Amino acid sequence: MESMGKKKPRPRRSFTPEFKAEIVDLCRRGDRSVGQIAKDFDLTETAVRLWVSQAEVDAGERDGLTSSEREELAALRRENRRLREDVEVLKRATAFFAKETR
Repeated sequence: MESMGKKKPRPRRSFTPEFKAEIVDLCRRGDRSVGQIAKDFDLTETAVRLWVSQAEVDAGERDGLTSSEREELAALRRENRRLREDVEVLKRATAFFAKETR
């Protein structure tokens, strides 16, 4: 009975860049509001607004990180995390072998 009235969370969906570009084009035409387009395609209004905003950044119409810069930043952060883990392992190994030689 506790779950009555509560909606099950929607599973996370992913969309192709082509689909996102199509939705952004529909929004830019101005025939319908962002909310109406989101409703028509069963999307969240927030997601559609983010796609439009990112498209404006990518086109140079707005300040911010472009999609390619975001991808590069994410890759660099992953590499940085991996390298920090490698350094931590080497520190532990050095401490272990330093103890062994005493």
